[in-house]
Amino acid sequence: MDSVLIMGMAVACFGLLCGVLVFWKVPVIQASGRPSSSVSIIVPARNEERRIRPLLESILHQRDVSYELIVVDDGSTDGTIELVQTFGATVLSNEQLEEGWVGKSAACWAGALAAENELLLFMDADTVFTDLDSLANYVAAFESMDSCGILSLQPDHYAEKWYEQIALLFPLIVMAGMNVFTVFGHRLKSGGSFGPCLLCSKEQYEEVGGHAAVRGAVMDDLALGKAFQEQDLPVHCFSGRGIAWLRMYPEGLSHMIQGYSKSMATGSAATHPMVMGLIYLWMSGGLVVPGLLVVSAWEDSFLWLWVFVILYAIYMAELIIASRRVGRFKWWIFPIYPLLLFVFISIFLYSLYLSKRRGSVQWKGRDINV
Repeated sequence: MDSVLIMGMAVACFGLLCGVLVFWKVPVIQASGRPSSSVSIIVPARNEERRIRPLLESILHQRDVSYELIVVDDGSTDGTIELVQTFGATVLSNEQLEEGWVGKSAACWAGALAAENELLLFMDADTVFTDLDSLANYVAAFESMDSCGILSLQPDHYAEKWYEQIALLFPLIVMAGMNVFTVFGHRLKSGGSFGPCLLCSKEQYEEVGGHAAVRGAVMDDLALGKAFQEQDLPVHCFSGRGIAWLRMYPEGLSHMIQGYSKSMATGSAATHPMVMGLIYLWMSGGLVVPGLLVVSAWEDSFLWLWVFVILYAIYMAELIIASRRVGRFKWWIFPIYPLLLFVFISIFLYSLYLSKRRGSVQWKGRDINV
């Protein structure tokens, strides 16, 4: 039994090291002052009546930057259009999808075609600007990069309900899976771009073919980032802390499962094999520790019990540190971190089933091929 426990300890320690390597650094945008470029904010919206108001209110209060707001209605059946119109946005309709198009890509493309400004900012309806200068700082940061390529942000996740709390690993793995936040940094290409906040020049967007070039992609953000990279245009991925936050699935547990099942397996294909290996090893170590903690208690091995109690505490501490880089989560989820691993693995396997066997998932009333 001691040999099993020794091996388990080694796996756990190596897993902790992998966690350090894979969650190495998540850079944030620094305040950059007043920008000179004007920006068209494009928001694809399908049945977003309950979620889009905070975004619209935050856009209305942005200062020191010239912008237009375009909301593309993607076949909504609720009061999305009526709500958006009260905020003075330009509203476009995108109800009929041509064959081969995914709804969000078609909506983004329609918005880009109508945009009049030199920069395009694609934002999800569940994102919200953090303060009055967020948009100005975002655009100014892009200008400091010569307005070249894509500057995409993953907003801070605000989790409120219990099921949102236990989904902590999803935004964390999404961050790690982009490759560039690991210890290897920019020696690896990003796996694409983040979708909630994606900023680029209209000229370069049109040069790469925009969303029309990735019309059938479920993960249009990853695909668009790849399209830019294929044209030797840089794709910059940052944390959205200080710029934007989001709350992804306030509608309920089933909505969250559908959303993550739609994207996780497809998105994992963009992660570098080495990074994916580190993630797997970190998760394996995290699963080994509670299992052997129970075994050592069952065997009345006082020394080994304390070894795995300490390792359990270190895994908790590592997860606490990593979580602060992606959002706001309650303290009570960290002592039950094995449950977080179980939730992530279960939904990821379900996503694999949908993509490899079933081939489709229902999302907001549509069947989407995955």
